[in-house]
Amino acid sequence: MDTDPSQSTKHKAEALQRFTSGPLSSSLSKLSGSSRGIPSDKDFHFYYNFAEFKSPVKEISDDAQLMLRAIGSSSAQLWGKEMEFPQGDLDDAYDWLVSANDEVFERFDVSVDDFRRARKEEEEGGPSGMAANAEDSESGFQLVYGKHKKKGLLSQVVVEEKDRVESSVKVASRDKKTMGGKPKVPFQYRVFPGRRIRHVEPVKPPPIESTPFKLVEEVMDLKELAAKLRGVTEFAVDLEHNHYRSFQGLTCLMQISTRTEDFVVDTLKLRIHIGPYLREVFKDPAKKKVMHGADRDIIWLQRDFGIYVCNLFDTGQASRVLKMERNSLEYLLYHFCAVSANKEYQNADWRIRPIPDEMLRYAREDTHYLLHIYDLLRIRLLSASTESENSDDLLVEVYKRSGDLCMQLYEKELLTESSFLYIYGVQGADLNAQQLAIVAGLCEWRDVVARAEDESTGYVLPNKTLLE
Repeated sequence: MDTDPSQSTKHKAEALQRFTSGPLSSSLSKLSGSSRGIPSDKDFHFYYNFAEFKSPVKEISDDAQLMLRAIGSSSAQLWGKEMEFPQGDLDDAYDWLVSANDEVFERFDVSVDDFRRARKEEEEGGPSGMAANAEDSESGFQLVYGKHKKKGLLSQVVVEEKDRVESSVKVASRDKKTMGGKPKVPFQYRVFPGRRIRHVEPVKPPPIESTPFKLVEEVMDLKELAAKLRGVTEFAVDLEHNHYRSFQGLTCLMQISTRTEDFVVDTLKLRIHIGPYLREVFKDPAKKKVMHGADRDIIWLQRDFGIYVCNLFDTGQASRVLKMERNSLEYLLYHFCAVSANKEYQNADWRIRPIPDEMLRYAREDTHYLLHIYDLLRIRLLSASTESENSDDLLVEVYKRSGDLCMQLYEKELLTESSFLYIYGVQGADLNAQQLAIVAGLCEWRDVVARAEDESTGYVLPNKTLLE
C-alpha cells in the first residue's frame, strides 16, 4: 500500500516534538547542564583529593560500572556472543566500551542494509525515481515532494546499485563473526624519487590547436587509449564531476594528456568499461600520474570505476610546499604557461551531450599543460634546497603528501541520528529542542527523497531553506 510521504513526515515530526518536549528531554537537558559543571583534566584530579567531591564521584562511577556489567552479562542475548565487562583495569574497561559500541553500530548497519535490501526487493517493478525518460521543468527549485524533471539535452544515466564498484571493495574484519566488511586500499606502495635526481629538462607542450586530440566515446577507442598509456612513463589526469543533480555524484568526463596527445573520455557513456581498461595503468607504480588538487578525484575514481592511483604527483601540493602566492590550477597555468583559464565553464553541467566544443577545449586545458607545469615545479623543488645535503627533500615531501592522498578511501554517505547536527549553519542557529527536532525530521525527509530521486540533498532542500 502506498504511503503519503508528507503524512509520514508529519507524523515523524510530531513524534519528535513529543519526544523532545517530554520528561526525557527535560532530564537530558538537566544532565547536559550539570555535566558542564564537572571539572576536567588537572582540575578533576585536584578536586578528587577532597572527600566531598571524591565520594559522589565514586558513587557515580560504581553505578556506571554496575550498568555496564549488566550490559556485559546480557551480551549473549543482545549480540549472540559473550562480552563480559572487565574488572578493575580502567584501560581494559575503556577498550571494552569501544568494542561494545563498535559491535552495536556494526550490527545496526547490517540491519539497515538488510532492511534496505528487503525494501528494494519489495518495491522492484514500481516507478523508479531515476527514470531515464524524465523530462525537465524550467520552474527551478521545488520545495515539495515529487520528481523534478531533468533537461532532455542531458545524457540520461541510470546508476544501478549492482554497478557500484564500492560494494566489491571489501575485506573481512578481524573478527570472523562480524557480519560487516570494511573497505581497504588494495595496495600500500609508495613511490619516492631517487636520491640522484639533480636535473630536470622541461618539455614545452605543443600549441593546443596543433596537438592531436581524441574524444573517446567507443570501447575500441578506450582500448586504444589504454594501449597508448601502457607505452608512456607519465600522463596528466583530471576529472569533470557533477554533484548537484546526483545523490552520490557522478564523474562525467576524464581528461588525459601525454607529452604528445590529448584525450577526453566520455565516462557517462563508457562508465562500466573505464575500470577494466584503465585500472592497471593507474595503479602501475612505474607510471607517473600528474594531477592538480587530487583530493576528491582520488575518491571519485574509486567510487565510480574502482580505480586506485599509485605514484601520484599533485601539482597543488607542490605549490604549497614551495609556498607559492596561490595554489590554484588557474594561477599555475598563467604563472608558468601564460594561459588565462576560461572561468565560464568552471561550474558547467558536464552531463550535457553532445559536449560543446568550447567545453571540450576548457576540459583539455586542464591537462594539456600539466606535464610542463610538473617539470617546472620539480625544477623549483630541487633548486629551493640546493644548499641542503639532500637536495630532493622538498620533492620527497611532495611525493609523501601525494601518496597520502592516494591512501584515501571512499566511504558511502550514511544518514545517522546525528547527521543533522553537521549541517552548515545549524551550530550557530541557536535552535531550541523543538526546532532541532523539526530540523532532524526535515533532514531525514530530504535524505530519503534525494536517494529515491538521485538528487543531491542540497537540490531537494538547501541548508539555508531548511534552517529558515
